[in-house]
Amino acid sequence: MSTSDSDDREEGLMLQPKFDANGLVTCVAVDAATSEVLMVAHMNEEALRRTIASGEAWYYSRSRGALWRKGESSGHVQRVVEMRVDCDQDAILIRVEQTGAACHTGRHSCFYRKVEAVDGGAKLSFVDADRKFDPKAVYKK
Repeated sequence: MSTSDSDDREEGLMLQPKFDANGLVTCVAVDAATSEVLMVAHMNEEALRRTIASGEAWYYSRSRGALWRKGESSGHVQRVVEMRVDCDQDAILIRVEQTGAACHTGRHSCFYRKVEAVDGGAKLSFVDADRKFDPKAVYKK
């Protein structure tokens, strides 16, 4: 990328997402009211376009290789209040109004475990881990 392309992407007013080699950009969803990080996911060009057009969060599932609208199975949708891009447009931040829980495990946030240093290693402990719904009941297959 030339300097002018970089300057345009970093200082310009045109949305020019920098998708990775797989055609994805990382998206961080935060609660619009509390600024709590709810989840991190990925968007492809179509998910980004649909999110902008609909005002609801759309993502691309790497494991399923498919586009999905947040809440299409659970009803726990994310209404986008604000969308931002970082300086070089390779990450997206969305501030959302979350209905129900953001995490497929039934928790409000996907970040329900804390990493703690222990004897040169690490361990996990639960924080804010109460479930808002039973994922087995919601995601019946």
